[in-house]
Amino acid sequence: MKSSNSSNQLLSFIRRASTYLILLVILVWFALLSPDFLTVNNLLTVALQTSLIALVAIGMTFTIITGGIDLSVGSTAALAGVLAAGAATRLGLGTYPGLLIGLLSGVGIGFLNGALIVWGRMPPFVATLATMAIGRGLTLVYTQGRPIAGLDKAFTFWGGSGWLGVPVPVWVLLVVAVVAHIILKQTPLGLRIFAVGGGEETTRLAGVNVGQVKFSVYVFSGICAALSGLILTARLWSAQPNVGIGLELDAIAAAVLGGSSLAGGIGGIPGTLAGAFIIGILSNGLNLLEVPSYNQQVVKGVVFIVAVMLDYFIKQRKAPAPAAAAEES
Repeated sequence: MKSSNSSNQLLSFIRRASTYLILLVILVWFALLSPDFLTVNNLLTVALQTSLIALVAIGMTFTIITGGIDLSVGSTAALAGVLAAGAATRLGLGTYPGLLIGLLSGVGIGFLNGALIVWGRMPPFVATLATMAIGRGLTLVYTQGRPIAGLDKAFTFWGGSGWLGVPVPVWVLLVVAVVAHIILKQTPLGLRIFAVGGGEETTRLAGVNVGQVKFSVYVFSGICAALSGLILTARLWSAQPNVGIGLELDAIAAAVLGGSSLAGGIGGIPGTLAGAFIIGILSNGLNLLEVPSYNQQVVKGVVFIVAVMLDYFIKQRKAPAPAAAAEES
């Protein structure tokens, strides 16, 4: 019995610490290989680039904890960007009404995902795969495949440098991460999210409205994806209809590298942020080493495989109860 407890404690430590150890290793590795890596400008660039992945990964973490997945995040980001830019420029509504419309599009896609999963009883993979196609199609129809330019400074501000020399997207990420962490750790909704992932039927029998919880996490994921799309649009000074392709894989990899289990019931925001920075640092470091972009895709694929294998290894062992998982993550 004592041996079993020791084994479980070791696995729990590995789950919590492995992400940070990997992050430390790649930081040291790129610092040794490239003298430009640890410069202030480059570290700010890493933070700016990673903020887009991390925002989406935070929403993805919520869905994964419930035992689901959201493949629509990339197309949601693109749709939010073009709708916001179109409302601000083509319709002449201005920046902030445009940004609100972009955010509401994320809410809409998230609600549609929730409806298909809860009311339509579709598997999350199938439902969000369908909305991924719908979102991308709407984006291309609205723009006819062409970018939307002409954004004013109030719009592009959200993608540029901000307070204390730290880019605005990083501040946005910090706010969203803190709010998400508090939701998971300090609210009844957070406990229900972990409970649904730990055992949906048991949670339903305990009187929890499982459908409401699922709606909440998919709407939140849609909002996070829309935020990422709006920030990317602001960074590029235009809305590009082809952005966000592959973003769902980066977000899933970040969440799983951060300790979230694809089986549900386990996950946390600090780990997800660390996982996102692993992906962001890999991309930045490989760029500094002048590794071709198509080779970088191979590296990202390997990282994703490692993340899933790690999740599978941990899942094969005795997992902690949902409440314990919430405490550990």
